[in-house]
Amino acid sequence: MRKKKMPQLDKEKQKLLARIKRIRGQVDSIERSLSAEDDCADILMLLANVRGGVNSLMAEVLEDHIRLHMMGSEKQKFPSPEIAESLIDLVRAYLK
Repeated sequence: MRKKKMPQLDKEKQKLLARIKRIRGQVDSIERSLSAEDDCADILMLLANVRGGVNSLMAEVLEDHIRLHMMGSEKQKFPSPEIAESLIDLVRAYLK
């Protein structure tokens, strides 16, 4: 028997999939720029944008994991929600 998904989880999934599509478009843009032999500075800017997008996606997935699987269970694995929030802040700062 499958667990029923909460509507907000489906909404979050759609947001993550939209991020992936944006990243895919950015990677396609890099490929076109390389094929067209565009300026290196322009290509580096495109690469930085992709890196930022991937880091942002990673932070979002990690945050969701902490909130849903580490804090959201009946047996909280974190001693307190404040510690979990501190971990989320640390992850976000590291991935910027």
